Amino acid sequence: MSCSCSTSCAETNEPAATIHGRDARREVRLLAVRFIVASILFAAGLVMSLAGGPALAVRSLYVLAWLVAGYRVVFNAVRNISRGQVFDENFLMSIATIGAFLIGQWSEGAAVMLFYNLGEMVQESAVNRSRRSISELMDVRPDIARLAEGNREVHPSAVPADTFILVKPGEKVPLDGIIIEGSSSFDTSRLTGESLPRDGFPGEQALAGFVNGSGLLTIRTTAIYAETAASKMLELIENAQNRKAKAEKLITSFARIYTPIVTVGAVLLSFLPPLVLSVLSGVPLDGWVSFQPWISRALVFLVISCPCAFVISVPLGFFGGIGGAAKLGVLVKGADFIDVLAKARAVVFDKTGTLTKGVFRVQSVEGIPSGEYTDRYVTALAATAEFHSNHPVAHAIRSYASDAGIAVDESLIGSYTENAGYGVSLTYDGVDLRAGSRKFMLDSGVSGLPSVSAEAGTAVEIARNLGYAGRIILNDEPKNDAARAVSELRALGIEEIVMITGDTQSAAQDIAGKLGIIDMYFGVLPHQKVSLFEEISAKVKASNSSGTVLFVGDGINDAPVLARSDAGIAMGGIGSDAAIEAADVVLMNDNPLSVVEAIKSARWTRHIVMENIVLSFVIKIGFLALGAAGIATLWEAVFADVGVALLATANSLRARSLPRLSARK
Repeated sequence: MSCSCSTSCAETNEPAATIHGRDARREVRLLAVRFIVASILFAAGLVMSLAGGPALAVRSLYVLAWLVAGYRVVFNAVRNISRGQVFDENFLMSIATIGAFLIGQWSEGAAVMLFYNLGEMVQESAVNRSRRSISELMDVRPDIARLAEGNREVHPSAVPADTFILVKPGEKVPLDGIIIEGSSSFDTSRLTGESLPRDGFPGEQALAGFVNGSGLLTIRTTAIYAETAASKMLELIENAQNRKAKAEKLITSFARIYTPIVTVGAVLLSFLPPLVLSVLSGVPLDGWVSFQPWISRALVFLVISCPCAFVISVPLGFFGGIGGAAKLGVLVKGADFIDVLAKARAVVFDKTGTLTKGVFRVQSVEGIPSGEYTDRYVTALAATAEFHSNHPVAHAIRSYASDAGIAVDESLIGSYTENAGYGVSLTYDGVDLRAGSRKFMLDSGVSGLPSVSAEAGTAVEIARNLGYAGRIILNDEPKNDAARAVSELRALGIEEIVMITGDTQSAAQDIAGKLGIIDMYFGVLPHQKVSLFEEISAKVKASNSSGTVLFVGDGINDAPVLARSDAGIAMGGIGSDAAIEAADVVLMNDNPLSVVEAIKSARWTRHIVMENIVLSFVIKIGFLALGAAGIATLWEAVFADVGVALLATANSLRARSLPRLSARK
């Protein structure tokens, strides 16, 4: 059920982030004008009444104030009734105020709409403040791109990929790309939530939305305008508003049942008590006089029963939480995932690129003991085998070979096959070459495999014509905050922290030991990740059925697990498009510590929402009882209705100020 207490909730299905700030401000101004005009009319009626003016003139002023303040409520009530949607808050407010006029409570009926209008205005302002926390992110999308050729300024949408652009100091990077010339210190806070500047040098990536702090940069674009990280981030935020959390769905369902019940209750309160009292006392009914006080109570009951506090404050709380998380560089694709994050009891991490930097360096090269293949020859074989691979290990091997002056003749490469996370095979000038894991070598029938290397690191085994040639050992470093992330997760009560990797046992144990992770699985192939994750998830949920299991990854081979998990979390900066698309949460700063921030933010948001539900429910029930007992007047009913809605709205705004972790070390 939509709620007309705030036009943002009632009259549009448009995602909140797409509503322009100018339109929102215009709406608030309109509400303010309506409130001022209605207040003047109401005050004039009140003064005239106290001065003993004509009753017709006084009533006319009250009715005019009622119309100015509440014409939209009455219109929505009539429109919804014509569509078969009778029982909503518009119906409750219209019936209650018209009923007040019928029993002669003209000032009270006008005051109900007047303060209701005030509530609308304050709530719309609150919603706009929440919107601004998100709409400010629109500033990451630059307006111009400066072409290197001719130094011409064009809109970024007109720039194709592989175009050279110039970015001057103080300007935003308009498109994702690679720095070709120049160096700078970037302000990335709008995109990643990180306050620390990021250095950029030739060969490194610069994302749209980064602010160039110093130095003239020449950048080769790698994505068109619609596919930049900034554009994807904004699209995720906009789409997030269409995803409802369980609490929102529960409140919507509750309102559909609650409104007819209180309406029927008000009708029964109008007629049943006087009839019962007449029967019990033996005193006959005295017409209108017998029913009037009970009808008055029923009208008070209707005003108090308006479910605005429920219907507005819950989605506003989630909306504020999503906006607050976005400021930290944590993009949650929907309010339903706030619930999932808040209930997390296990986190499963991919290793390379997620917990580690994903920047491999060659540690050593080992030719076979007989000396038939030198270290340089093994390096050349490895660089040739990995020539077409995009895996970080392949990049490291090719870079190492290039630094050693080893070149590969691409024209001699024949058939090529790559099994992600497993190995590659190809022909080079008629020679069969293979590079990959030890299992890949065994499955390929390679002969002469020596014992497993005792040296810690990632081992790439090399074979020539199915004969073992040697291995290259590479190492990768944990991300700076990875160990702290694991520690913080444990402090949050996360019961299981697991690492899954396709790497060797020695490499996995080395990283796990540095991070303090006890549970790990190594040598896992991409197609095995889903089944392994399901085993972990089943184990966790066997001990805690309401707990959820998260998966954090970055690669294309992580996409199936990200989609299968209760909430998949992808690294947004270095992550593959497939991983980001499959994920439910995206970390724009690629920092594993942001997983902790995502969970803490979700728990804080859910805490705010539950506070609103309890606050609204307890106060509503209390005043409904007072109204039915005749203790609360229509004036008190107005303050109960508008007051509860405003209290819940003000509390919802706290969700935008999410508790952030202390300064990162």
